[in-house]
Amino acid sequence: MFGVNPLGVQADGIRSEGSMGTAGGRSANGRFENVDMNPDFVYASKGRVTEYGYEVEMFIPFKSLRYQSTEPQTWAINVIRKVQHSGYEDSWVPARRANASFLTQSGTLERLEGLQRGLVLDLNPFATGRLDGSPQTDGTWSYDATPEIGANVRWGVTTNLTLDGTINPDFSQVEADVGVITVNERFAVFYPEKRPFFLEGLEQFDTPNQLIYMRRIAEPVGGAKLTGKVGALNVGLLSSLDAQGYSSSGEDNPFFNLLRLRHDLGANSTVGVSYTDKIDGGNYNRVASADAHLVFAKLYFIEAQVAGAFTRTDSVNRFGPLWEITADRTGRNWGFHYTLKGIHPDFETQSGFVNRTGIVAPNITNRITTYGKPGALLENYTAFIMMEGVWDYDTFLDVVAPLETSIRGWNLFTLRGGWSPSVTPTWKTAAFDPEFYGDYYVESTSAGLTDTVPFTVPERVNDALTLSLGVSTPQFPAFAASVNLDFGKDIAYYEPSRAGALGFNGTVTVRPTEQLRVEARYAYARLNRDRDGTRLSTAHIPRLKLEYQVSRPFFIRVVGQYTSQEQDALRDPTTDAPILIYDAGSGTYEPSTATSANDFRVDVLLSFRPTPGTVLFLGYGSSLTESAPFTFQDLERVTDGFFAKVSYLFRM
Repeated sequence: MFGVNPLGVQADGIRSEGSMGTAGGRSANGRFENVDMNPDFVYASKGRVTEYGYEVEMFIPFKSLRYQSTEPQTWAINVIRKVQHSGYEDSWVPARRANASFLTQSGTLERLEGLQRGLVLDLNPFATGRLDGSPQTDGTWSYDATPEIGANVRWGVTTNLTLDGTINPDFSQVEADVGVITVNERFAVFYPEKRPFFLEGLEQFDTPNQLIYMRRIAEPVGGAKLTGKVGALNVGLLSSLDAQGYSSSGEDNPFFNLLRLRHDLGANSTVGVSYTDKIDGGNYNRVASADAHLVFAKLYFIEAQVAGAFTRTDSVNRFGPLWEITADRTGRNWGFHYTLKGIHPDFETQSGFVNRTGIVAPNITNRITTYGKPGALLENYTAFIMMEGVWDYDTFLDVVAPLETSIRGWNLFTLRGGWSPSVTPTWKTAAFDPEFYGDYYVESTSAGLTDTVPFTVPERVNDALTLSLGVSTPQFPAFAASVNLDFGKDIAYYEPSRAGALGFNGTVTVRPTEQLRVEARYAYARLNRDRDGTRLSTAHIPRLKLEYQVSRPFFIRVVGQYTSQEQDALRDPTTDAPILIYDAGSGTYEPSTATSANDFRVDVLLSFRPTPGTVLFLGYGSSLTESAPFTFQDLERVTDGFFAKVSYLFRM
């Protein structure tokens, strides 16, 4: 996707379809925004505002495109115009909402012949310098200098197949991840990929259930990647050597091999296989899978996947399967998305992102959409009814109650002018897994004697109801905002019980001038014990980002984020007695203690990037902490660092 605004500023990315649909499909709301905006392509653009609107022009080199080598060629193409203030979109070729695919509704460029791409060889050397600061035992502050050089190479093997290589890749330009509240989170949190080397051809590695997740490769020493298409076969192959610090022994370099093959069946359907292999000394993790995505009657698709994970850890071998089947209907007025997924307790992917195993999880989602008359206040209303359940994998076929259930009703309104309010009630039930609380103990007194006994896990919570209210504003010339408020009853997992819940998420973007952009985010979550109203946990994460565009290639960015998370000492929800945590290392039982973290992070970046690959970065980052939240009286620096990077793209 190649984009440009009326002033000629670029926005590019990749749009792909399949494997992640919701009820009614991705284009059910009539908007086509499922684009990964992280990849960067080399192209030229200009734009100007005129008396009657605006004019834009783009020059896209063939070297920035991938295409088959046959002649004559037919390319699919569409042009979309988005009106920012209202959210309206027009497409050059009319696209129907009642269709499982937007891309296949594109227009065509036909009888293309004599396309000369020439040699595609990009050499991108770079040099970086870092000064990493840390406190010393004597109270002084010292810096360690780390100069490095490296390079990325990109070779167009054919017009539709690219080989990329990297040595000592540098990721200093990556902005820190937006803070996520984790005080009541039981499973790993997903963060999107942002690193340039891994973003090139990333869509070729798409798989159901995220069996390939590039961020598992934490600090690569080097790597090579082959991506593209041969006939109807999409190819993605990556090999990378990670740093020793991320091995289980601390002495080996984990070695990753990731393979994804996907074959087109007609215009919309695909079948594919994937294989991932991580070798860490004598240990390994290998996952093989096969999947199919079949579209029929324009409105429907069926998707299925089977996978198996083979893992060796300290000479112990394990095997676990994963399976899933999905049926989906994409219609203008109604649709559905039904899924049944099973993940064995021994399924593990060290090259993907599957954060919960040992479950069978059905999902039933239905959607209805109605449309207002032209000019009416209500342009459309969409209601999703989502019912989910989670069963234990080993007892799913037995007649037992589920571990968890939820019923969610998402009501989304689109109003004239671009306003989008929403109302979402959610009802949950949950049983508590005794294995999760295996280290919990309490003191019991009988006949004058006190003993330490295992914690008695409550049966389940059956009536947790929350309500979520949200609204998004139109994209005004100098302002845009979205807020979401959650309140009601939720489930506290670390102290297994029902809890009163209050949450807030808000984002405000202000553009006081054409060059200055200010984005403010705030996330808040609080859990109170339902039995007595005392606080169980609280989290605040405000974030402020300022960007000043000095000129088209040069900007200055300052990001500040404060993360404050507190959790009370855990207590038995039945007796209110303190919970003791068993320490297997020392063989002792220690009372649970209250925890508090108040961390402040500041990042400053000066960026000059006339074209992707040709950059000059100068930056500084500092991490601070304090004992009490938001006092800013005793902030203590924990780490800081300066960095610089210079690189140049040689395009042969």
